[in-house]
Amino acid sequence: MAWSREDVRDAVNRAGDQYTRALRSHHEDAYPESRPTPGDIARAEADRLNEMGLGRSDDFELLETRVKRVGSQVRITHLVRYKPLDVRLLTEPFVGYG
Repeated sequence: MAWSREDVRDAVNRAGDQYTRALRSHHEDAYPESRPTPGDIARAEADRLNEMGLGRSDDFELLETRVKRVGSQVRITHLVRYKPLDVRLLTEPFVGYG
């Protein structure tokens, strides 16, 4: 089953308050400019991970999503568990959503 926006938002929450705040403030601090909402980013990240094949495989579990602000954009890294070997893997950091 593919990962959803809610799966990514839950993973951000599991990572900790600092990552949740970074995602929220990326949108709010831009006012009056318009940046993607936390929900928009979570949806886009779920789509991106699913396209990579991670969310469509039962072999992977999304553990945490870490968000850091980088200038006017955010850098997102996901921690996933590869179940067959019980190893944790970090995705390549993605910078975007400015």
